[in-house]
Amino acid sequence: MGKIKAAITGVHGYVPDYILTNKELETIVDTSDEWIRTRTGIEQRHILKQEGWAASDMGREMVNGLLEKTGAKPEEIDLLICATITGDMVFPDTANTIADKVGAINSFGFDINAACSGFLYALSTGAKFVESGSHKKVVIVGLDVMSSILDYSDRTTCVIFGDGGGAVLLEANDTYGIEDAILKSDGNGRNFLNMPAGGSKLPPSAETVKNKQHYVFQDGRPVFKAAVKGMSSAVTDLLNRNNLSKDQIDWLVPHQANIRIINTVASQLDFPLERVMINIQKYGNTTAGTLPLCLWDYESQLKAGDKIVLTAFGGGFTWGATYLTWAY
Repeated sequence: MGKIKAAITGVHGYVPDYILTNKELETIVDTSDEWIRTRTGIEQRHILKQEGWAASDMGREMVNGLLEKTGAKPEEIDLLICATITGDMVFPDTANTIADKVGAINSFGFDINAACSGFLYALSTGAKFVESGSHKKVVIVGLDVMSSILDYSDRTTCVIFGDGGGAVLLEANDTYGIEDAILKSDGNGRNFLNMPAGGSKLPPSAETVKNKQHYVFQDGRPVFKAAVKGMSSAVTDLLNRNNLSKDQIDWLVPHQANIRIINTVASQLDFPLERVMINIQKYGNTTAGTLPLCLWDYESQLKAGDKIVLTAFGGGFTWGATYLTWAY
């Protein structure tokens, strides 16, 4: 018998009902539909407006849909990991709140905060529990409620992000599954993409609220350059390490941050766009939610044995790439 692999055996996404179009943003901030589309590729994004809902409520919808699709029972979940930077509260972990809301009474859980790379980090972490044989059903959730930390008077950030995400089920498989991953970070990147206040460095105060320090800050130029370099190099190194050519990869799944970043990464890898998953026009950048949303959107086009490479780049800086074979 070969090595146990952790295979994705189901995926389910969720986005809120409310759609914020570029046209509506024109009435909120000094921007235009043409400006947003040409610079980001985004046409609309979904925003969480349901009264009383938070990240865990979106996660509940994702996981319930996933369980229904796969036929798994909530009490069979051994572990639930949630990748997010916009959890319900600073503590407790949103993963445990989701587990409680779906009835996963036998699981333990924790959150991973790696910004846009969070889903990749969580996927590799969850896979280790399956590969060891200690856990049979592991749920990985990637989601964010970015509207909760956006300044809608800042046109450089508020047009980019949306709310949503997805969840996958990991189970043991001796043929298909997660084959390899390269995960990286560089703490110096904290200077270019962050939320300044709310932590122990700048605890919440009237002054931090007045200064709008609880919103996303991004210095776009260095982030763009680092994102292109990070994702391109991670994918290249991953392919080389596994003796794969780009022609052997069925799908490239890049983090949906900006269409120019996606196109530049594909160009540097010489990878055809018809095999690149792209849905940024519908959802914007949902941070830890973009990769599972792509898999959910393209699920009907996937078949068992497809070779897939996921790659992401996020604040911190964090980045990486994961190579997997699709299991169904």
